[in-house]
Amino acid sequence: MPQFIALLVGATALVAAAVGGLYLWPLGRRELRLAPASPLDFDAATAAARSITAAEAADAQVRPESRSRLLSHGARTGRAVLLLHGYTMAPEQHDELAEVFFARGYNVWIPRAPRHGMVDRPGHHRIETGELTSYAAQALTVAAGLGDEVGVVGISGGAVLATWLAQVRGDVVRRLLVLSPFFGPGQAPAFAVRPLITLYGRRILPDRLTARGYSLAAVTRYLTIVRSLSRRPRRTGLLSAAVAISPLDTVVDATAAVRVPRRIARANGIDLRVYALPESLGVRHNTLDLTALGDGAADVLQLYVDLYEGEPAPTADNAAVGG
Repeated sequence: MPQFIALLVGATALVAAAVGGLYLWPLGRRELRLAPASPLDFDAATAAARSITAAEAADAQVRPESRSRLLSHGARTGRAVLLLHGYTMAPEQHDELAEVFFARGYNVWIPRAPRHGMVDRPGHHRIETGELTSYAAQALTVAAGLGDEVGVVGISGGAVLATWLAQVRGDVVRRLLVLSPFFGPGQAPAFAVRPLITLYGRRILPDRLTARGYSLAAVTRYLTIVRSLSRRPRRTGLLSAAVAISPLDTVVDATAAVRVPRRIARANGIDLRVYALPESLGVRHNTLDLTALGDGAADVLQLYVDLYEGEPAPTADNAAVGG
C-alpha cells in the first residue's frame, strides 16, 4: 500500500508540475451506456450459462478451478443471486458463499470476469472498462432468468460492478451486498484519483504495478465506473442494501465504502446495513478469505447472507462472530 500511495502522489505531482489541465480532461463514459437486454426465461438463461462454462472448459488458457459456475436447482426459483468476484481473482473466490446461498434455495450464477482466471495471470492487467460493464450486464441478464427476485453480491472491484448494476438495471436488481467495495483507494488523497484515471487509464504513463500486483491501468477501469455513479441516485425497486468491511483493510477507502451505497439506499427509502468485521478475526481486504477462522467461517458467511436478505447488521454486543 505505501507503494500505491507513492505512485498516486507521484502521478499527482506530475500533473501539478506539467499537465494540470488533466483535471479538465473529460473521462469519457460512452462505454458505460447500457443497451437494453431481452429477458431470458429459465431454460434460455441456463443454456447461456452452460454455453459460457463449456467455452471456458474448451479454452486451455482458462484455469479449470477458475471457470464460471452455475448452481441450479433445476427450475426457476423464487430467488436468484449473481456473485461477482474481485479484481485479480476468479469465481472460486465465491465458492463457500455460493453454497450457503444455494442451500437457502437460491439459484446462483458466478461468472468469470474477462481476462481473469487465466493461465497467463497478468492478463487482467489489460482489462478495459467496456469489457467489465458488458460482462456485468450480461451476467445479470442470465441471473435474472434464474429466479423471480434477483440481487447482486460483489467484492472489491466486483462490488463496483454490483453497485453500477443496482443503478443502471434498477428494474431488475432488488438486493445489493457489497464486500470490501473499491470505490476509492485506501490511504490515498482523494485529489489524486482523477489524475490516476487520466494518466494511467489513458496510458499517458506506462502501466505500473503495486506491491499487491495490481495494475494501475486496470485499477482505473473500476475507478472510472465509480465516477459514473450518480451523486443523486434515482429511486429503483431496491429492497435491501448492505456493506461489509474490515477495519484492517488498507486497500479501500473506508469512508467511500459506506458513502456510495448509502446514497443509493436513501434514494430508495431504505436503511443501509453496515457491518465491520471484528479486528480480532484478522480478516483484511479479501473478506471472503475466511480459512483462518476454521468453523467460525460458517458464521461469517451466514451473516453475509443475512445482510443481503435485509437482516439488521449485528452490533459489537450481539455480533454473530467475535474475538
